[in-house]
Parts: sequence; C-alpha cells; structure tokens
Amino acid sequence: MLKQTQQQKLLQKLSPQQIQLMKLLQVPTAVLEERIKEELEENPALEYGEDGQEEDFNKDNNEEFETPAEEEFEPDGSENEYDNIDISEYVSEGDDEIADYKLRDDNYPEQDETRTIPVRVETTFHDHLLSQLGMQTLDDRERRIAEQIIGSIDDDGYLRRETGAIVDDLSFSQNIETTEEEIRQLIKLIQTFDPPGVCCTDLKECLLLQLKRKNQEDPGVLTATQILENYFDEFTKKHYEKIQRSLNLSDEDLREAIGQIIKLNPKPGGNYSVLNKAESYVIPDFFILNNNGKLELSLNSKNAPDLRISEGYREMLKEYDRGDKKDKRQKEAVLFIKQKIDAAKWFIDAIKQRQHTLLSTMEAIMNYQHDFFLTGDETTMKPMILKDIADITQLDISTVSRVANSKYVQTEFGTFKLKFFFSESLSTDSGEEVSTREVKKILADMIGGENKRKPLSDENLTKMLQDKGYNIARRTVAKYREQLNIPVARLRKEL
Repeated sequence: MLKQTQQQKLLQKLSPQQIQLMKLLQVPTAVLEERIKEELEENPALEYGEDGQEEDFNKDNNEEFETPAEEEFEPDGSENEYDNIDISEYVSEGDDEIADYKLRDDNYPEQDETRTIPVRVETTFHDHLLSQLGMQTLDDRERRIAEQIIGSIDDDGYLRRETGAIVDDLSFSQNIETTEEEIRQLIKLIQTFDPPGVCCTDLKECLLLQLKRKNQEDPGVLTATQILENYFDEFTKKHYEKIQRSLNLSDEDLREAIGQIIKLNPKPGGNYSVLNKAESYVIPDFFILNNNGKLELSLNSKNAPDLRISEGYREMLKEYDRGDKKDKRQKEAVLFIKQKIDAAKWFIDAIKQRQHTLLSTMEAIMNYQHDFFLTGDETTMKPMILKDIADITQLDISTVSRVANSKYVQTEFGTFKLKFFFSESLSTDSGEEVSTREVKKILADMIGGENKRKPLSDENLTKMLQDKGYNIARRTVAKYREQLNIPVARLRKEL
C-alpha cells in the first residue's frame, strides 16, 4: 500500500563556482596555463589582458551585432526573462578596466619580460633503437617485424613480452606470418644495439650481455661472468661467503668481480625514459627566500596571465542598451552574452581566490616550520598534520589537502613537495613530541655512517634511537627504514 509522507532533510550542496574553485586548487602551476587556455577556448567572453600572451578577442567595435546560434543558447522561454534584462552592471563606467589583481609576481620582475621559451628537442629511447635499425641490411618484411619487437620493449629496456605473443600481434595487426625462431633471430640482432643490455628478458641476461662486451681477457670480467651464470641468486642475496668458497676466490678477486658487476646498468633504457617523463621537471608553485633572517614568500604565477572580460562582448551590450529596437531575437542574444560574461567573471574570481588560498596556506606552513626554512635542518621540523594548518587558516581540511597535493616550494635548500612538511608526532623520554621526519633523518644518518662490512640491524638501530631518548619499537624502525627505501642489514653489506 502506497503511503505519502513528509521528510525534512538538511543537505549541503556545492555551487558550480565552488566546484570550479576546488578543481582549480588541485591544479599545480605547471598545468594551470593549459587549464586557462581551455577556458579561453570555451568562453569567448574571456580574454587575455593587455599584458597577456595573445591578441584581444573581438576588438573591432564596428562589427555587426549577430545573434549566436540557437543550439548554443538555452533560455527557459519565459517572457519575464526577455523583458526584465538589466545590463547596468555590465556597462557601468569603469567596469571595462582590467581586473584588480595581477597574476604576475612583483618580486620576480624578470618573469614579466617577453622572452622566447626554448623548446627541448630530444630523441626517445625507441627512436634511438629505430635509428640503429635503419642502418641494418634487412628487407621490408624483416624490418616491420623488428619494429614490432622494438615497440614491445618497455621503458627500462626489457622485452618482457613472449615471442609467441609477438607472433600473434604481427599476424593480427600487420598480416605478417612469422615464427618464434625468426623472432628470436631478430631479437639477437637488436641486442647488439646500444645501449648494451637492451632487449633482454630479465636482469641476469641483461647483465651478462653487458659483460660480454667487455674485455674477455680480464680476470675480473671472467669471474663476474661465472658468478652471474652460476650463482646469480646468491649474488642478489649477497651471500658472498658461499660464492667465495665455491669458486675458491680470494678477497681481492671477489672484490674485483663484484666491482665489475655493480658498474653495469640494470635498466638500459632508464636514462632515456627519465628524460622523456614530464614529471622529472618540477616547476615550483612557491618561492621562499631568506632575506637577512626574514622569510619572504611569493607565488610562482608565470603560467597565469592577466585575464579580463572581452571588450567586444561589452560593446555588444552597450550597443543593445543604446538601441531602440529590442525584439525577442536581440534579447536572446543579450541573455547569451550575459551568461558568457558571468562565466568569465566567475572564472576570474576563482583564479583570484585560488591565489589567495594558496598563499595563505603556504604562509601558515612557512610560519609553522619556520626553523626549517631558515636552516634546512630536518631535525628542526615540528609535527604537523592537515588539521593544524586548517585551524590556522580557517579553511576546511579537504581544502588544505587539495593545496598540498602536487604542489612544490623552492627554497635555498632545495625544492620540496608540500606533503614533505606534514608528519606525525613521536614522544621522547622527556614527554616532548617530535616529528617523525626528525626520527627518519637521524635513522638515515645512522645507517649512512655505519660500517658497511657489519651493517646495523633493526634491533641495533632501535637500541641506538632509544639511547637518544626516542620511544620507538623495532617494527616502527623497520617501517621507517622501508619508507626511506633502505634495504635490510644483510643487503647493505659490502666487501
């Protein structure tokens, strides 16, 4: 049986402008320019200011007043919407001035200069292999098969795809019938290319291939080859005593052979892939300078040009306001223009709010970690969580999280991700709370200064930290060591 009831709910909904602002807060400076260009393409009422990088849109005030296409405008159809059009706020005196903020950094005037931005030209890893393939004497069919093999090599330089799968790929995608034996022959050809070790299936094969290009009369090279061929697992686990006994090697012979192996490149394509990743180029969002003991914060805004409302769209409204003939078609055009101008104003305000939120959040972080930004010493960092900064800035924790995500700050001690400054607390014997970042720094220093012949175990590290007054368990030390990408003591052992 159906029954009609009444319910009262308290809901909180974000406006489209608030959603737009939240999205802009997550965008790092490095990609903000692309986001602004997208908005410029979607909204013709928005344009660069006088200092912008492109020409003004629709600057000719004598052009004909045209009605936008009907599919671009969707009024609700009410007569009141057409009759009650108030455009005074759009055509008032002084309203056509540039916005009251500039997205340039006054502390860095050189960023305002017009200059040619160099474009990096580089050869990718696969292009490097294909160029060497072009120097080989192959027929068209063999060349296409070899190109398929090169295309299957990953960024580290390994061919981890099965030969049978490559045969199937060639059959289905290029209608080339081949065999696994032919694939293996072409793989051997590609393995002669530079960098040495390319197109191998695993690390062992990669290292052995590199050793074969070295002087085979060198005793160290011969011993290294024996170790990799017969004792690869023992070598990776650093069971050097077993290798030494099995091959009857002296300490010097073993040390020389290990020295040959560690000089090899485990990722032949790694150097190329790093250069080709945009992530390897960090563009800081903030700059902090130490001016005689006073910290100065500025926002990197070179990728955010000045924005304003299109003069052409404003002139259209003025022409409509001065005219006598105001039929329904003209009113529809005016409503369309108003919508675009409103959207442009919202976007400009969102950019302005973004700058303010970024600066206020970074200023709170800078003041909270004041000693670190003065000295660069990680042991001076205080425990800090998102809520601490949210309380200072009166912002929501989620907003602070968005600001801290994918943002970088450049200091005289290096460029850091904002998340670097957030850490939990750890108690000392005196009851004082210290940052876990401080503990990790001390842990890394201990391991860095250890005797590599007898590395410190997690138990020893725990005891040393406890002797310094830090209440810490062995499992916590192991967790911090793993977070620092430091292997266990056995794998840190050196001859």
